[in-house]
Amino acid sequence: MGKVRIVTDSTADIPAEVRERLGIEMVPLKVIFGQETYLDAVTINSEQFYEKLAQSTALPTTSQPSPLEFAEVYQRLLAEDAESPIISIHLSAALSGTYQSAVIAESMLEEQSDITIIDSKSASFGFGMRVLKAAEMAQAGESKERILDEIKRLDGELKLYFLVDTLEYLQKGGRIGKASALIGSILNIKPILSLDPDGVVLAVDKVRGSKKAMARIVELLKHSFGDEPVAITIAWTHGDDTAMELCELVKNNFNVQEISYTTIGAVIGTHTGPGTSAVFMYRL
Repeated sequence: MGKVRIVTDSTADIPAEVRERLGIEMVPLKVIFGQETYLDAVTINSEQFYEKLAQSTALPTTSQPSPLEFAEVYQRLLAEDAESPIISIHLSAALSGTYQSAVIAESMLEEQSDITIIDSKSASFGFGMRVLKAAEMAQAGESKERILDEIKRLDGELKLYFLVDTLEYLQKGGRIGKASALIGSILNIKPILSLDPDGVVLAVDKVRGSKKAMARIVELLKHSFGDEPVAITIAWTHGDDTAMELCELVKNNFNVQEISYTTIGAVIGTHTGPGTSAVFMYRL
């Protein structure tokens, strides 16, 4: 059996240099501004996207990869080594048809292949962390079974919380209801958002003001992790002041052994908007 190959999509928000170093294959989603279509993290990066978003009079839309685009990646990897198993980890099926496209692609392949496709039931670095761990294990020569066991462990260990400046983008993208969008727009109420076990956007709590919201996130994480050693990733869309404040708060309150940073890409940013900050944490 050959070395396990790892495939993901652009919404994992893994920096390009990290993907290249770990040999992670990425299938991009698309961002559409009017008549212009861009490949997330390929023909448009985060900085370019948020600049364009600020200048646009209409909100962009997004589109999942086609089954053919996934099939081409799987076929190429199998042509390189037909004995190599493939683990393909993707954005929550509750938020996108990306996972289903990957499933259809696998069914299109004529040759016998060993491909495991995973609905992460998460988004951004909520599953990007799992992709990275899987890729590190694959590079170390670990078996497919060991890697899948570790992905399953992280499924239960990882917590994520994010703050948005406005719920307008999530509401217009159909990811939350209109009532929730209205609540978030009055009285400086800051909703603390997460994803439920099915990968659907969930309002965990609502507090007044960013500082109180960040303090509440620390409370929630403390309940889950206490003083145990943890790894964290801090992510942001456009402008990182709130994210860095959140980062310092987390570092001062937890036994942080590993820390990384990333920007939230164009597809996720389309639905959360600029001014989003997030923390992802799991037990080591």
